Amino acid sequence: MGKAAVVGAFEDIRAALAVLVAEVDGCGVELFSVADPLAGVADGCLDVLAGVREVEARVAGLKAKAAVGYADAAGVVAGPGVPVVAQEMAVAAEIGCVLALGPRAASSFLAASHALAGSLPLTLAALQAGSLSWGHAVAMADETAGLDVAGAAALEAHFLDPGEPDPARGCPVGELPAHRFRAKARTWRERHHAGSIEKRHAKGISDRRVEYRPDRDGMAWLGAYMPADQALAGLNRLTAIARSQQGPEEPRTMTQLRADNFADAILGSVRIDANGTAAGTVEGADLPPSPVRAQVLVTVPVFSLLGLTDEPAVLDGYGPIPASMARRLLAEGAGSFYRVLVDPRDGAPLEIGRTSYRVGKAMRNWLRLRDGKCPFPGCSNPSLDTEADHILAWAEGGTTGISNLGQPCPKHHRLRHTTGWKPTPASKTEPPGWTSPAGRHYTSEHQDWEPTTWPQQQKQAPGQASGPPGSHPDFAYFGLSPGEESLARILHTPA
Repeated sequence: MGKAAVVGAFEDIRAALAVLVAEVDGCGVELFSVADPLAGVADGCLDVLAGVREVEARVAGLKAKAAVGYADAAGVVAGPGVPVVAQEMAVAAEIGCVLALGPRAASSFLAASHALAGSLPLTLAALQAGSLSWGHAVAMADETAGLDVAGAAALEAHFLDPGEPDPARGCPVGELPAHRFRAKARTWRERHHAGSIEKRHAKGISDRRVEYRPDRDGMAWLGAYMPADQALAGLNRLTAIARSQQGPEEPRTMTQLRADNFADAILGSVRIDANGTAAGTVEGADLPPSPVRAQVLVTVPVFSLLGLTDEPAVLDGYGPIPASMARRLLAEGAGSFYRVLVDPRDGAPLEIGRTSYRVGKAMRNWLRLRDGKCPFPGCSNPSLDTEADHILAWAEGGTTGISNLGQPCPKHHRLRHTTGWKPTPASKTEPPGWTSPAGRHYTSEHQDWEPTTWPQQQKQAPGQASGPPGSHPDFAYFGLSPGEESLARILHTPA
C-alpha cells in the first residue's frame, strides 16, 4: 500500500492521541473511578504516563530504523561516484531538516541509529518493544563504541539478556534513568576492558585544563578537567565545609555555600558574602586552610592493590579508576581516602553489624558499599552524602542491622518522613526499594559486584587442602612479598 498505508497509520495514531488527551482532561466517555473520581484521575494519569513512555520508545526505534533505511536507499540512489564523506553529509543534512535537528545533532542521531541497526540487536529489540528509552539506547551505543564485536555483544548481553550467567542485578535497565544506566555500563566496560583505561587516563591527564563559559543574567561557568580523585575530593570537601557552615543564622543553601567556598578558594584573599559577591579583601595573606577534609572511599581489588593485576578500582561517587591511581592514593597515605578491600572470591566485602540504635562507622561504611549511592530511584547523590535511616523504625521494633537500614540522601530522607513515599525491606546485599504514595513499587539500583581478576601465576599454598574441582582456594600464595601473607590473615582471620 506504500504511502497510503503510512498516511493511514499516522491518522490512527493522531486519533488515539486525541482520545488520550480527552481522558487526561477529564472529558472521556467514562470516569476512571466512580467511587473516587479524583483518585481515579490521578491513577489514570500515571497509566497514561507509563503508556507514553513505552510508545515514545517504540517511536524512537522506528525513527532509528527509518533513518538507516533512508541512508541505505539514498546511498544506492546516489551511486558509486559520490564520495563517501559527501554522501554522509548529504544524508545527515536531509535527516536534520526533516527532524529539525542541527548538523551535529543529526550526525549523532544517524551514528547511533547505525550502531543500533548494525551491531546492537538486543538494544534495538528492547527499544522497539518499549522497554528502553532512546536515552538508554544512545548510552549503549556510546559505551560499546570502540569495543570489538565480542566485547560489544558481552556488554549488551550483561544488561539485556536475562539468560546470561551473571546478568545485571536490581532495577531493570529500562526502569533506570538513562544517566544511571550510562554510569553502570561505563563501570562494566572499565572492569572488563581494563587494558585501555591506563592509556586513556594518561591522555586525559595531558588534556587537563580549566574552562570558562559565559552564561546569561551576568553569570558564567568555571570548571576544571582534572583527575577524578582530585575532582571528587574537592567536591566532597566543599560539601563538608558548606555543611559545617549551615545553621539558623545562615540564609544560604548548600548549593550556594559550595559555590561561595569555591570562589573563596580560587580568589584567595577575596571574601564572598551571602549574596555571592566580593565583599572586600583580607589583609596580609590568603584565607587560612579549613580544618574540614574530604572523605572518599576507594574500593580496591586485593590483587590490584598488590600490583599483581591492573583491574580498575572504584572511586565512590565516580566509578572505575585506573589501578595505578588507587595504588598511588593509598601508598601516599592520603588521609581523606579510605581503603576498602574486597574479597577476591566474590568481589564483595564482608558483612559488618551491631545491635544498638546507633549506627557506627563500620556499619555506615558497609551501607555505603552495599548501596553505592542514595537508593532512591534515579538519585545520583554519592554514599558519602547520605544519612543512615531505619527502614522499620526503632520505636516500632526495628533493629539496627544491615537488613533494616537504608542510606537516603538528605533530600530523600526528608521525603520519606514528610510524604507517603516509603522504603521497602532491604537485605544484607540489596538496598531497599521504594513505594510511592500512589502504591506503585520501584526497585532500587543495585551494585554489580563481580569476582576479582586472579593473577595468572596463582598457585596453591603448601599444605593447603584442595577444594572441589574448579573452585578457588581460600587464599592465593605467590611468594612475592610478606605483604600478601598479611593480606591473607586479614581476609581469613582464624575463628
